[in-house]
Amino acid sequence: MRRILAVDDDHDILEVLQFILEDSGYKVDTLSDGHKLMDTIQENHPDLILLDIMLGNMDGRELCKEVKKQISTHKIPVIMISASHNVGTSLNQENGPNDFIAKPFDINVLLNTVKKQLSQSAAA
Repeated sequence: MRRILAVDDDHDILEVLQFILEDSGYKVDTLSDGHKLMDTIQENHPDLILLDIMLGNMDGRELCKEVKKQISTHKIPVIMISASHNVGTSLNQENGPNDFIAKPFDINVLLNTVKKQLSQSAAA
């Protein structure tokens, strides 16, 4: 079973993400802030990370860079999620996210994007 880590400071969004993804057969771990992101990654070994850009006093883009800089985590696909930012310009940049989903997200877009990134990471 593929494991996904969802990070968002909005508990309602975390609940929705967890429900949708678990209903689709994924194991889902959640974090409501980014302070324990690297520890949680080391403990749970997610296959993919869904990461909000605005995390209270933290910037998800910086957390993404940290994940991508580490030898042990750089291959984990990171999908950024945001209602107020478009990170399309940072896709394909060094240490940038693998993909982006705008809020509010369509369930099919979410599931297709997750499936695409997991397939690409398995092929790499």
